[in-house]
Amino acid sequence: MDIYKSIPKLEAPSVKRKPKVNDNREPLVKINAHPKIFIKPMYFEQGIPNSLQTIYLRKSTCEKLIEALTLLPMHYSFILYDGYRPLQVQEHLFQLFSQEVKNKNPDYSDAAVLEETLKFVAFPSIEPYKTSPHITGGAIDLTLGDLAGNPLDLGGAFDEMSEKSATRYYEQHLEENDEALKNRRLLYNAMTAVGFTNYSEEWWHYDYGNVTWARRVNAQEAMYSAVEAIIETHQIKEFRYL
Repeated sequence: MDIYKSIPKLEAPSVKRKPKVNDNREPLVKINAHPKIFIKPMYFEQGIPNSLQTIYLRKSTCEKLIEALTLLPMHYSFILYDGYRPLQVQEHLFQLFSQEVKNKNPDYSDAAVLEETLKFVAFPSIEPYKTSPHITGGAIDLTLGDLAGNPLDLGGAFDEMSEKSATRYYEQHLEENDEALKNRRLLYNAMTAVGFTNYSEEWWHYDYGNVTWARRVNAQEAMYSAVEAIIETHQIKEFRYL
């Protein structure tokens, strides 16, 4: 496969499609040490309450990630920022991003604030057809790194609220940053080749098995529903499927 082929136009999935949600009861698994996977739990490092000190994913999502890793050139690695995200953290982030939008755009109506906020953070929900992707354990935020775990240039920061966060930004601005263009293509092609889908407004966000993924691939069924976890000292003590 051409790992550096251009990123195609990403169509937003129709929210009218309601794939059946039938959780396959896969466990959340903790991402173990790996010479080419580095853990940088951003929300824990930011001190957000109930955030996790490490990364958890559904079992098959974790296996897909390892499969994608094998497609990278030898001198590349993955740096993981977030995986399973407790509802409390999703609620905190939604309020945080919403306030940031208000502060930057004091003339925005409530509807405009909500629309802009939703570009960068999902509404906190455990409803079957509206479940926030990270709450399922089937979403991951990541970037590319070198073999020492240093992040490479992808042309924008994680969680940056700007037009440069859109996955195809450099496809539309080809002369702006050739290194970022190449690295975004590499990340996108490796992840999608093994079955992940990408959220078009965030180059770092990929889904597998959840409702968002099912809509994008026109699947009749989503494999992952919401997961509720009991958090102690920033680790998952136990969890249950909702």
